[in-house]
Amino acid sequence: MNRRNILLGAAAGGLAALVGIWLPPGAARAQEMALFEDDRILGPAEAPITIIEYSSLTCPHCAAFHADALPRIKETWIADGRVRLVYRHFPLDALALRAAAVANCIEGARYFGFLDLLFKGQKRWAKSSDPIKVLGQTARLAGLSQEKFEACANDEAEMDRILERRQDGIQSYGVQSTPTLIVNGRKVEGARSFEYLEKIFKQIVPES
Repeated sequence: MNRRNILLGAAAGGLAALVGIWLPPGAARAQEMALFEDDRILGPAEAPITIIEYSSLTCPHCAAFHADALPRIKETWIADGRVRLVYRHFPLDALALRAAAVANCIEGARYFGFLDLLFKGQKRWAKSSDPIKVLGQTARLAGLSQEKFEACANDEAEMDRILERRQDGIQSYGVQSTPTLIVNGRKVEGARSFEYLEKIFKQIVPES
């Protein structure tokens, strides 16, 4: 797979347009949105709302979403079982691709904790003069040995798989920028506020 062609120009699309649009008639409902066996998920399968998040680990808008809106979604809608979150990598550059491969080596509940570390420390590692070295230091905080980190960061097969899923996001949902959320079939682009997203949730699950 030609990674250069897939990622070429992606950085130019990194500034997400702050718009939310509906997919064409027949767009997937929560129970119909296709999931992969190895998707990383928070929240119960029976939740009436499914969010598929497409994010790049080097995207500042994604970091803003993870710092501001997502914690409140976790504390409310995910915690009470009304939302499940499916996280998918959509790397915008080669560094984000390697970081995604490393993240995918983290098992279980630690996975989302590691994502939080990467987004919170994004400026520190992504803007470093030696980002791979700093990424490795962060990975060790999550329990990866240096040997394991190096293997994960250079896993060609895993990086190809990530790019295949990236392409699926483009083909299935028209993803062009990050962060992009697919909320029961509705495409919402940009680091939207909790209040904006909650209005969408309440259209789907009216409060009694």
